[in-house]
Amino acid sequence: MQELEDILIQSDMGMNIVLKISNNIEKKFSKGWPTEKINDFLVEQLMSFYDDPKSKENKINLYKKKLSPILVVGVNGVGKTTSIAKIANFYKEKNYKVLLVAGDTFRAGAVEQLSLWAERLEIEIIKPDKEQQDPASVVYKGLEYGKNNNFDIVLIDTAGRLQNKVNLMKELEKINNIIVKVTNDKPAETLLVIDAITGQNGVIQAETFSEISKISGIVLTKMDGTAKGGVVLAIRDKLNIPVKFIGTGEKLSDISIFDIEEYVYNLTKDLFEPDIQGENDGN
Repeated sequence: MQELEDILIQSDMGMNIVLKISNNIEKKFSKGWPTEKINDFLVEQLMSFYDDPKSKENKINLYKKKLSPILVVGVNGVGKTTSIAKIANFYKEKNYKVLLVAGDTFRAGAVEQLSLWAERLEIEIIKPDKEQQDPASVVYKGLEYGKNNNFDIVLIDTAGRLQNKVNLMKELEKINNIIVKVTNDKPAETLLVIDAITGQNGVIQAETFSEISKISGIVLTKMDGTAKGGVVLAIRDKLNIPVKFIGTGEKLSDISIFDIEEYVYNLTKDLFEPDIQGENDGN
């Protein structure tokens, strides 16, 4: 049990979930430890923390026959701009007409970086007319352009600073009001980008952004590294926010819609060695 707890802790799912799972396993298998059954029970437990994988809220929400604004938030350095480019490419390949809006008008190089991605993807982008322009005015311009030119999706980049939460809260509130004003609806999605390698710090980021804006889903980047991404379950357990996309590499195509069953399989497939199973089976 100690070894199992250590493995689960190292996956960054947090002590709260680890202790719940550990206690449940000890209760279930107090009279014996058949490894294969423990593994199956562990999978059931992990799935239960994520609730129904077929739930509508776990799927990407796009409006039918009208513009779908997707607001993307996150601290600087987590791969927010690259994730926006990957999501844009994901939908472009599915024949959606996608527009980028450079709403991060404060970070030096943010507009230029997103512009380079737009050029590479051969999709249009709405940029500020001057340095440190009010982001809401850029978003307004982008939404009007998107609506008048029959775009399906508008991906909106936002500032990633958390030093002054009040200012960021007001900025995002203003942007949300602009979205409602132009489209008569709230954003189709508000996605928070989190780096899987940051572990439990990702939970803190999710908590902070949840205080600032209504987050509908997570984009988890760098799932290609050594990180197991247990933060997926930690955020779901604490804040009830589902993961919508995972980034699995550096290429534009290295992004996919999150699949909880595949995730749990990858998390548990190497937990028990065959020789240990053989010993427990009496072989």
